[in-house]
Amino acid sequence: MMLPFHFARIPNIIFGAGTLAELYKLISQLGNKVLLVIGGSSLKDSGKLDEIERNLQDKNLTYWIVSVPSEPSPEIIDTHAQEFREKEVDVVVGIGGGSVTDAGKAISAMIPQEDSITNYLEGVGTKTHNGEKIPYIAVPTTSGTGSEATKNAVISEIGPDGFKKSLRHDNLVPDYALVDAELMISCPPDITAACGMDAFTQLLEAYTSTAASPMTDALAISGLKYMKNNIVPACTDKANNINVRIALAYGSLLSGICLANAGLGIIHGLASPIGGFFDIPHGVVCGTLLAAATKMNVEKLKAQGPKGMLGLKKYADVGAMFAGKEAIFEKDLIKYSTILVDTLEVWTDTLHIDPLGIYGITAKDVNKIVDHASLKNNPVPLGKEDIKKIVLSRL
Repeated sequence: MMLPFHFARIPNIIFGAGTLAELYKLISQLGNKVLLVIGGSSLKDSGKLDEIERNLQDKNLTYWIVSVPSEPSPEIIDTHAQEFREKEVDVVVGIGGGSVTDAGKAISAMIPQEDSITNYLEGVGTKTHNGEKIPYIAVPTTSGTGSEATKNAVISEIGPDGFKKSLRHDNLVPDYALVDAELMISCPPDITAACGMDAFTQLLEAYTSTAASPMTDALAISGLKYMKNNIVPACTDKANNINVRIALAYGSLLSGICLANAGLGIIHGLASPIGGFFDIPHGVVCGTLLAAATKMNVEKLKAQGPKGMLGLKKYADVGAMFAGKEAIFEKDLIKYSTILVDTLEVWTDTLHIDPLGIYGITAKDVNKIVDHASLKNNPVPLGKEDIKKIVLSRL
């Protein structure tokens, strides 16, 4: 029997190479005063920022630009929201990676509020956001978080008492997600690798989630099929191949839709405290833990016997996909789930995904990380020692 499920709203999606040209029409439909939220220097270095500014000027649009070169903090969001409350901004456009997308989403949500974002963050503040925002267009330049399709903005306060928490409301889903793979060609290999592994993680965790539905399963499998043959080429010999970049962009977009509707597992349950306590890119955390956590889940599901067969089959489905098999027998579940783990371990090495120790994380930090971790919708229960083993294996 199919279990009931809910499916969250998604943005109006405009997907395809060259679709950036549609941005200016979208802006004009929403108003003539636009705030651009960008990252560090990559958009400028690629020449795209100059192109965007020329087009805005040609259409006589008033615009401002703010740069968010790192993961957005409450202070960054509060500063920019306060700055633009009196400027009658008609539309906010976030053009950049996941952090920029989240920053733009949060700024658009906080401009109408005479308050600090800290008061609205889950697990930190006590207030509930009312959903009022400035219209928002998300234009991703990396294939990673899928934030262009979600209703939450992740905000970070990094330090010993740090956190990564979400500002969340159904109305905060971007009004438009404009996904143009041409913007991703200039993304360097290390960032492409970390972002790609993050998106793959989100698809795999959503597919194996205890809250998955037939609808999220179908989307997750579609995304995984496109990503499996393109993550490594995008970081090596085919970095400039537009079809490779389109495949990753598609997988990343679907990963956002899937995580919003099926939830995630232990990898993202660890990514939250690790990213709060240490200055480490979110994609690196997910990428470096992906193989180890998947291996642990597979081992625990095998140990459950018949009870773990449904979860094990999902991992085996993805392993069979890597092996070019469309259908598998129950007797082959262990074989194909092992193929998946082996492939992810090879990816970790091939893509040179950094271990956690590179970012100053040591064995003495592990207990604190595990104490703050959550299992979320992991397909199998894990004890603290199991979670410690995952983290220790990637120091």
